[in-house]
Amino acid sequence: MPGTIAQRLHIDYPILLAPMAGEAARAPLVAAVSNAGGLGMLGAGYMSPDKLLATIAEIRTLTARPFGVNLFVMEPAPRERSGVDAMAQALAAYHAELGIGAPALPASLEENYHQQMDAVLSAGVPAFSFTFGVPTAQQMDALKAGGACVMGTATTVDEAVELERRGVDLVVAQGAEAGGHRGTFLGAAFEDAMIGTMALVPQVVDAVRLPVVAAGGIADRRGVRAARALGASAVSVGTAFLTTIESAVSDAYKLALTGPGGRVSGVTRVFSGRPARGVRNRYMDEMQAFEASAPAYPVTNALTRDMRQAASRQGRAEFLSLWAGQAAPLARNWSVAQLMEELREGLGQSDLA
Repeated sequence: MPGTIAQRLHIDYPILLAPMAGEAARAPLVAAVSNAGGLGMLGAGYMSPDKLLATIAEIRTLTARPFGVNLFVMEPAPRERSGVDAMAQALAAYHAELGIGAPALPASLEENYHQQMDAVLSAGVPAFSFTFGVPTAQQMDALKAGGACVMGTATTVDEAVELERRGVDLVVAQGAEAGGHRGTFLGAAFEDAMIGTMALVPQVVDAVRLPVVAAGGIADRRGVRAARALGASAVSVGTAFLTTIESAVSDAYKLALTGPGGRVSGVTRVFSGRPARGVRNRYMDEMQAFEASAPAYPVTNALTRDMRQAASRQGRAEFLSLWAGQAAPLARNWSVAQLMEELREGLGQSDLA
């Protein structure tokens, strides 16, 4: 790939907003990052195709700068009901405490990934990233034909090599410090892919010929500087943007990240059925017995949705999936422009030319 990542993406600085699905996936945050010279990324894994297209249209009313979309690569498959009844019984007490009906699986557990991809292709977004798997060769060709820069998530060197073989333009090396869902897609045990950013990034840089984006534990100028020293061509920052003024996450969520509890995070399956890092809270602690038996994503994610939505409305952080990385204590309540200025201070002169 000729030139730098910033030149390839037509952005001012090699700083990407980590794609965060759910309540963080809002147009104003994405647009604010792009307007500040970085690449705003929309975490659209939970969006219907219509909602996805509407959000892309809204982003385009807020910025003329490049932005990107991220999807979960999830092939439709029969959902195993093993463990559902036991988990629903355990969830019933939390539902009662929140004053909502008994837990039950909805008719539809997830959005159709292929329909989401069709929406992305029809919208012609400048950048596209993915996690949980790899798009088909036909989808990769269509994305590139539409001019998108394609980025894949790797949590191991083997995954990075596989992504290069599949034709991505950039590899996002997701360290174990990163908040939210683990992007692991090769190997039987996600624990084998819990490699810290400092160890993972230089290994990936040495293993592939593509530019590497460092993700996980980066929240200020020091993290940016360290990532660049490790050989990363760009950085992806998520948790630090959650507490910005433009972020749409609830006040309870923001307070959990910036308070003393934000210093303690853990990787859990009890919210979604897939390993994800977040601030430890009462629900995570009390549901530890289900770490091995929680039904796989998206079943558990669908089963806990009503609880999480009610908790958000009521400001009950103890029942929220407080996805956040290990650098959460560095997050501050300021604007996206101020955070971007802080991150830019970690860049070298060649990045600012």
